[in-house]
Amino acid sequence: MTRIDWTQAMAATRRLGAAAPAALAALGVAMAASSSPRPDIDHRAEAIAHLTGGDLSDRGLTLVKARLDPAQLALAMRHDPSSPSPDMLGLTPGWESLSLGGKPSMDPGASGLEAQKLNAAMPVAGGAPRPARPFVFNAANGEDRRRALRCLTQAVYYEAALEPTVGQEGVAQVVLNRVRDVNYPKTVCGVVFEGAERTTGCQFSFTCDGSLAQAPVAWAWNRARSVAERALSGHVSTAVGTATHYHADYVHPWWAPTLSKVTQVGAHIFYRWKGIYGETAAFGRVYAGHEPAIDEARFARPRLIQAAVTEAEADKALAEAAASGKFATRTVEINGQTRVVGVASLGGRRVATPEEVAAINARLKAFEAPAAAAAAAAAPPPPGVTPLAVEEVGRPAS
Repeated sequence: MTRIDWTQAMAATRRLGAAAPAALAALGVAMAASSSPRPDIDHRAEAIAHLTGGDLSDRGLTLVKARLDPAQLALAMRHDPSSPSPDMLGLTPGWESLSLGGKPSMDPGASGLEAQKLNAAMPVAGGAPRPARPFVFNAANGEDRRRALRCLTQAVYYEAALEPTVGQEGVAQVVLNRVRDVNYPKTVCGVVFEGAERTTGCQFSFTCDGSLAQAPVAWAWNRARSVAERALSGHVSTAVGTATHYHADYVHPWWAPTLSKVTQVGAHIFYRWKGIYGETAAFGRVYAGHEPAIDEARFARPRLIQAAVTEAEADKALAEAAASGKFATRTVEINGQTRVVGVASLGGRRVATPEEVAAINARLKAFEAPAAAAAAAAAPPPPGVTPLAVEEVGRPAS
């Protein structure tokens, strides 16, 4: 169903009111008896009736709302005669003007409660979870086995140390599902540490928030290791099946409505790809066998500068960071509060100083000068060729 179809359907549900169940039923009988092509509005009405079960109260509308992304919700609000407020649609105030530099934080609190409401409103995908096949762990040698086991244990421990066993098994299953998904690396450590070398985009937060700097608690680590060993030996988590994503229930990430919700185990909500990409047959890639070596000391350093307590401390932290060349920072306003955010450089790279930037620009100018001089001194055109002046439209002045 297209975006405008959903907005029309939501507006239609408001107008139908309490008489809608009977009207939809009667309409369905009439359409079934007709031999003419059915208009699209009939399909939309049937879809709404099937989704809500004829319940057009706030509960039914919440089910419809859970199927819409923020853009669709905005259109629905524009077409809805009751003109609901952004709060009713589950949107963060000012969402339409948010940028990546000032996106709302995921800190628990009022937003956490709102996220829990949104997560609860999302329906579970129809049918049982798609079964996952046992993982075939053909490591190339003993060192690769050790690396894979350690990376999977770290994922289970740092992501779900206090979760029930079935929740820990779900996290391990997501990692192994990704290994066999063409959208991700084909090694265990590659999946777990994907994006950790960049300043944005780490797939598992513990690989870039400094958690690795904390020594694990022995009993909890041993428990996580046991779950990882069973998963690598072929144990399958039937609770999550072919799930490839999960998040804590106190956050509501933007991608959640784009996937099929499988189940919630403990504090984690699991999702799989929609359509054929979430079916068992889609996870057929063979495990590579050779695991990359992970520099844990490098990834144990957090990549974020937290907001300082006072303005003086913030200025001092920024000055020290700028002097050392280790951090790139910026000040943003988030929910009415000014915060200093930034990322540390990785891989031995650092932020260039203003003097270095000027020197680089000077060298670039010197490099481009001969080409410009050669173009100016170009030979005249051959006989019979008339040169034409070319005006560049829209080119910046500098």
